[in-house]
Amino acid sequence: MKARKRLVTAGIAALLAVPALVLAASPPAQAANSLSMLGGDVSSLQRSNDLGVKYYDANGSQKNALDILKGAGMNYVRLRVWNNPASGYNNPTKVFSYAKEVKSRGMKLMIDLHYSDTWADPGNQWKPAAWSSHGIQQLQKDVYDYTYWICNTLKAQGTTPDSIQIGNEINVGMLWNDGYVSNSNFYNLGLLLKSGYNAVKACNSGTQVIIHTANSDSVEHLTWFYDGISNQGVKWDITGLSYYCFWHGSLSQLYSAVSTARSRYTRPVAVVETAYPFTTANADSQSNSNASGTCEGFDASWSSQATLFQYIQNTTRNAGGIGVFYWEPTWTAVQGNGWDPYNMNGTGDGWDNMAVFNWAGRVNPGIRWYA
Repeated sequence: MKARKRLVTAGIAALLAVPALVLAASPPAQAANSLSMLGGDVSSLQRSNDLGVKYYDANGSQKNALDILKGAGMNYVRLRVWNNPASGYNNPTKVFSYAKEVKSRGMKLMIDLHYSDTWADPGNQWKPAAWSSHGIQQLQKDVYDYTYWICNTLKAQGTTPDSIQIGNEINVGMLWNDGYVSNSNFYNLGLLLKSGYNAVKACNSGTQVIIHTANSDSVEHLTWFYDGISNQGVKWDITGLSYYCFWHGSLSQLYSAVSTARSRYTRPVAVVETAYPFTTANADSQSNSNASGTCEGFDASWSSQATLFQYIQNTTRNAGGIGVFYWEPTWTAVQGNGWDPYNMNGTGDGWDNMAVFNWAGRVNPGIRWYA
């Protein structure tokens, strides 16, 4: 889970005979592919900045967190959007404002539309309150109008998004129960995804549409989903996957997922979420989201965090992918920036052991994004 309850599906055996770490350890001298989307989801950073959190580079100099990450190779920022969250953070107005800061630093922008007032993930895809009584016909219009408005507002202020996700980790659909995939029936979900795609392209034809699942755990789960939406005539530009080794399996499994998605659907593939702990300790009263600890071959340390992140990038590149995004690298434990949008001041941060900044705000000196 990412600071909230998560549905974890069982993996299948890796499809490659070579050991995972041998496969991923280093790219060939003449790599057949390169990573152009070197990203991070810093959706909590705006709140941290407002609370006065300080970030430091590897030399101990205080700097803007985006500048530190850009110095480590990050070129793409992902921001989630909730329709009307109780906290106000991650709502459209806040995202419109922070998009200006992202673009002012010469970084690309991915907008991650949850179509919810709170977390959307494999186990939670609830409609925003304003749409709660709407059926599938009205929801198609809701998705189109809302998506177009978000995109067009960003475009009008000079921060046109480079990519937009139509939903977040929609393993079994979105906007439940109308958009829930039951008995492999993708019809309603297909309608919603087509509305979102059409809205993005009406706003700006060059903005890439991403459809994102956490189905890197299993080639069977991955093909079930993307075959299902393909059969409904859904269009998209980039296949987005989440990969956390403690939930989704080995690097060989990641290689299988990326290479299968790339060849089967003939679209670029990006890992739009990944992370790894630098410690198993906890900085606040909120339980750590990663309760299962470390992954085989790695401990919880700055060194392992940096090394595994490099291996994930290498594996994605070698499998034909185009990007990797670290999820919430700046979300350190800070009073007032809790995980629950209904109670930000009263909850803690379950991600404090997986940020790339330690509890004193200093960046992991080994963290790098590699093209």
